[in-house]
Amino acid sequence: MGRLITINYNNKPLYNISIEHDFNKLPAVLEGVGSKERKLCIVTDSSVGAIYLDTVMDIARGCAKDVIPFIFEAGEKSKNLGTIEDLYEKLIIAHFDRNDILVALGGGVTGDMAGYAAATYLRGIRVVQIPSSLVAMVDSSIGGKTGVDFKGYKNMVGAFHQPSAVYMNVSMLSTLTDAQYYSGFGEVAKHGFIRDDAYSSYIAKNLEGIRRRSPLILEEIVAGSCNIKRAVVENDPEEKGERAILNFGHTLGHAIEKLMDFTMLHGECVSAGMAAAAYISMKRGMINENGYNSICRTLKDLNLPVCVNGLNAEDILSVSKSDKKMDAGKIKFILLNGTGNAVICNDVTDSEMLEALDTILK
Repeated sequence: MGRLITINYNNKPLYNISIEHDFNKLPAVLEGVGSKERKLCIVTDSSVGAIYLDTVMDIARGCAKDVIPFIFEAGEKSKNLGTIEDLYEKLIIAHFDRNDILVALGGGVTGDMAGYAAATYLRGIRVVQIPSSLVAMVDSSIGGKTGVDFKGYKNMVGAFHQPSAVYMNVSMLSTLTDAQYYSGFGEVAKHGFIRDDAYSSYIAKNLEGIRRRSPLILEEIVAGSCNIKRAVVENDPEEKGERAILNFGHTLGHAIEKLMDFTMLHGECVSAGMAAAAYISMKRGMINENGYNSICRTLKDLNLPVCVNGLNAEDILSVSKSDKKMDAGKIKFILLNGTGNAVICNDVTDSEMLEALDTILK
């Protein structure tokens, strides 16, 4: 058991993703990035910290000069510059220098914030990602995109800052609530839809193991998603082209997330956004009706929503135009030109989006 995936940059190894079933190899990973004579700050939220902080602190103390925690209130509402300022102050008081290391222990919110703090504190220090949620394992911990929300607008302030290492302990997925767990499959399903029909088929054939949270099946799924994302980010590390396909479902999904005041989980909002994007793809003749229905069925099988209540299409469209994926005043929209083949489109009209939104607002 266990996998090692290497992320390359300019055809040279940049960092490793370790996929394990416990924390046994974490000391070697930390020491491998030079922790022995350095200070570590473990950044975590109040929920994840209550379960895993003591364990990771004990491990880190054995392979670092000093270890301190930074704990913030769990939830998307903490993902703001105020929390980052508190973290900066913690690091300054503890005399962290450019060679010290942040450790992000948690889900996507934690990874994004710790990564952004690492990118900007003293103009850049190292960060090790230890993702605790499925969405963080298969998406946000990989590729170096970091950021915070600004006045409720998702990820509008950020930086590209690659981690020094990523350590995934898939046994952590057993402590997620059902909602948190299945939310992660929004990103998992996305990877199959945009790049790999065979991966989508594997998911469809292993729904029972997914429901049981089978460690071996989850290892396979996490590794599959990591490899799909690896291939994309290696080609386009700073999202100047191809990497934008990873935003399938996100343009409308992020707008839904904001309008729902983050009461829906990220993967749930992306799922609804993917259903809408798949509908536009079908209406344009890029996928057939069977392909569209298959996408919606896969999402439903993974306990993900394809409809949203309590919103209207005009509001979602308006908020989507404040998304960071705008390009010269046009929305950079991701559609499917056949299942498993995402493409970037800059000509999706308001009327197309409104029609698609009507199908998910029934």
